Amino acid sequence: MGVTCEGCRDGAAFQARLSMAFQPIVDLTTGEPYAYEALVRGPAGEGAASVLSQVTDETRYAFDQQCRVSAIEWASRLKLAATGARLSINFLPNAVYEPRACIRATLAAAMQYRFPTTAIIFEFTEQEVIDTDHLLNILRSYKAMGFLTAIDDFGAGHSGLGLLAQFQPDIVKLDMALIRGIDSDSVRRSIVGHTLRMLEDIGILAICEGIETKGELRALCDLGLRYAQGYILARPAFEALPAIAGTAVDPIRLSA
Repeated sequence: MGVTCEGCRDGAAFQARLSMAFQPIVDLTTGEPYAYEALVRGPAGEGAASVLSQVTDETRYAFDQQCRVSAIEWASRLKLAATGARLSINFLPNAVYEPRACIRATLAAAMQYRFPTTAIIFEFTEQEVIDTDHLLNILRSYKAMGFLTAIDDFGAGHSGLGLLAQFQPDIVKLDMALIRGIDSDSVRRSIVGHTLRMLEDIGILAICEGIETKGELRALCDLGLRYAQGYILARPAFEALPAIAGTAVDPIRLSA
């Protein structure tokens, strides 16, 4: 870990305080959490936009690092690992300069808070244009270090089939735009159904996010979905691990 880089050394500090909310990703066959996604919040529970609006090019690195450490700290406080679930941390690819240098704070936090690195998922979100070679270097490095990797918002923006052909992550999260109203939209059902089968064929775990209604959840289960995330199952809870809505999951699990 002697690697260093100019970006890590020269980035400005991120002064705003932040905290975390957590939302479960649910295994529909058991009703139990597969993972909890850490979502940035203000110190009093303010929405992510209030924090992200304060991030600049100069503070992006420090913000990304602070989010990782805060997610691990809160996961440890909440005894997340004891549930058997994983911790999904969003990261900004353009805030990572050299993967093995920029991972040091994450490893130090995991050691300090005794959180297993094998239970960490790194999920990239594309809020800005990303250099594909740079992104692939990050994802391959993280995978080589033993972390799970996830591509978010699949089917939107830059995270499409071209990227998937070059790198196969552990997890792909289908964009919520494909999920909305899927129970009454045959085109969406066809697209999502074929995507789920493709991901299964190449050994990638599929998650559908942004599920809001029982109709959407039932339609996705009929297509063979196992892992789901959305308000119908649980809303994000500020500095807490929310309960999963059994009324949404039980009929699906019992009929599986």
